[in-house]
Amino acid sequence: MPRRLFKRFMPDPPSIREHKSLRFFGTLLHDPNLWHLNRHSVARAMGVGLFAALIPIPMQMLLAAALAIPVRGNLPIAVSLVWLTNPLTMPPVFFVTYMTGAWLMQIPPRSLPEELTFEWITDQLGTMWQPFLLGSILCAVVLGVAAYFTTLLYWRWWIGRQWRRRKQRLSGAHAAATDQQANAQQIKHGGSHQHEGDRRPDTDVRHP
Repeated sequence: MPRRLFKRFMPDPPSIREHKSLRFFGTLLHDPNLWHLNRHSVARAMGVGLFAALIPIPMQMLLAAALAIPVRGNLPIAVSLVWLTNPLTMPPVFFVTYMTGAWLMQIPPRSLPEELTFEWITDQLGTMWQPFLLGSILCAVVLGVAAYFTTLLYWRWWIGRQWRRRKQRLSGAHAAATDQQANAQQIKHGGSHQHEGDRRPDTDVRHP
C-alpha cells in the first residue's frame, strides 16, 4: 500500500512536534488531520513540501509547516521534504532556478566558476537576485503542483491494481472451487453408473 511506503520514510511524529523551529505553532500541531496518511493528506504534503524546498529562504521547515497546517497536509512528510535542498544539493538546484529566471527575464546569465558553491551564489545575489527569485518561485510552483497530482494519480493507480489483483485471486479461487465440485459430481455419477452396470447381468439371468 502507498501508506506503508510513505510511512517507511516519514520522520517520527514526536520529533516533529518537539522540533524547536516548529514550537511556534503550539496547539496547532495537535490537529490529528496533520498526522493522517491518506491520499489527499499525502498529496498536499508532497505539494507544499517540495514548494517550500525550492524557496531560497532560511527556516524552510517553518514555511512547509505553515503551508501544511491550513491545507491539512501530512506534516511529517511536508517538513521532511525540505531537506531535498541541503548544503550539497543547493548549489546545482538553485543555479537551475536562476537560469530559469534569467531565461524568463531574457537576461544573459552569469558564467559559472570552476567550482560551484553556495558561497559563490550568495555573493552574487546582489546582482542576480531577481532572476534567481523568479526562477525559484516558478520552479517551486511547477514542482509542487506536479507532485500533488502525481501523488494522487499514483495512489489511485496503486489502489486500482490492488483491487484488480484481489478480484483475480477471488475469481481464481471461485473457478478452482467450481472445478473441484464438478470433478466430485463426475466421480459420483461414475460410481452410480458402475453400480447399475453390476446389477444388469442379474436382471438378464432372471428374465431370459
